[in-house]
Order: sequence, then C-alpha cells, then structure tokens
Amino acid sequence: MEEESKTEIKEAIKSVLKELILPEIESIKSDHQELKTYLDLTNKRLDDINLHLVDLSRRIDETNKRIDSVRDELLKKIDETNDRIGETNKRIDETNKCIDNIYSELINHIDSMRDDLLTISGKIDHHLDRLHEVINGSIFYLTSNP
Repeated sequence: MEEESKTEIKEAIKSVLKELILPEIESIKSDHQELKTYLDLTNKRLDDINLHLVDLSRRIDETNKRIDSVRDELLKKIDETNDRIGETNKRIDETNKCIDNIYSELINHIDSMRDDLLTISGKIDHHLDRLHEVINGSIFYLTSNP
C-alpha cells in the first residue's frame, strides 16, 4: 500500500504541478519569445543606427578633408598675399626714398636760386642806386647850367 500511496502522491503532485506550473511555464515561454522578438527588432534597429553612424562618420571625415584642403589653400594664398604686400611695401619705401631725395634736391635748388636772386637783387639795387645818382646828377647839371 505504501507503494501505491507513493505513486498516488506522485501522480497528485504531478497533476498539481501540471495544472499550476505548466501554464506559468507556457506564459514564461511566450514572454521569452516576445522579449526575443523585441530584442531582435532592437538589434536590427541598432544595426541600422550603426550603419547610419558609419555613413555619418565617413561624411564627417570627407568634410574634414575638404576643410583641411580649403584651410591649406587659404593659408597658401594668405602667405602669397603677405609676400606681395611685403614687396609692395619695399617698393613704396624705395619710392619714398626717391621722393625724399628729390625733395632734398629741390630744397637745395630753391635755396641756391634764392641766394642767386638775392645776389642779383643786390646788384640791381646797386645799379638802380647808381642810375639814380646819374639821373640826379644829370638833373642837377641841367638845372644848374641853363
């Protein structure tokens, strides 16, 4: 009898387990399958996002290369412009030196002409004074000898 009751107890426990636990296990399996589906969809979405990020990264790299190229071009043009400005400044300095030399020569020439004019003016004044003396002497001679 003991053997039978053990078997009956076993069967009763099996029956209770089947009634209570099997539906829960089925529910867990269903939930697990649902989670697996969500996980698969999430992984697919992550793969799509990763592909998009790879594409964005490639485009950023290309843009950075273009920026570097434009920066290099601009720096080269700035250097060339600075060189041209330097050359222009040298020419301006040379022109200013020429202008300063011409100015100095003109001032010297003007000073020399002023000195010459003063000398000539002095001679003219002397000749005028002499002319006045001669005229005054002639008038005096003519008026005193009628």
